Amino acid sequence: MDTQWNRFFALLLRDGLVIAAVLALWSYVLRLGAAHDTWSIGIHILTGLLTVFVAYLMHEWGHLLGAWAARSAFELPGVVETFFLFRFDNVRNSRKQFFSMALGGFASSIVTVAFLLLVLPWSLLASQIALALTALGVLATLVIEVPEFWRVWRGGPLPTGAAFVSQPLTSAERIEH
Repeated sequence: MDTQWNRFFALLLRDGLVIAAVLALWSYVLRLGAAHDTWSIGIHILTGLLTVFVAYLMHEWGHLLGAWAARSAFELPGVVETFFLFRFDNVRNSRKQFFSMALGGFASSIVTVAFLLLVLPWSLLASQIALALTALGVLATLVIEVPEFWRVWRGGPLPTGAAFVSQPLTSAERIEH
């Protein structure tokens, strides 16, 4: 992580600005009230969609904080380089570190969904869009991430794919690992 601080702060700033923009949109939507014309419908749709994007970001930050808490090896991308917030190193990290990373995302999702359910005014179109698409995101997590987690829990190998870095260990690292 020592060499990645600039990227970390750039990602934090990027996502903080996205969250601030969504909060500003919600402030506007709450003043608008129910969607009643083309403009307000568009604002509601945009707000609902961006709220789902923020829920995704919270899920990803949960994964990152879980990885960081376990002192995992990971790679932070550039601000617009990839859809994922980071790439988990499945060669240098242990199973325990994988579980910490995975559970961080799950915990963050639970908190985010609970927050949205408690705070969003259900009568607004923006809320209905945000809640419906967030439910689809939870379903995607159940289909994509939970079986992967379960497979590793049962003794399978750490996963590979776009969200992972699979760099071979050097001979010195193999001795330490």
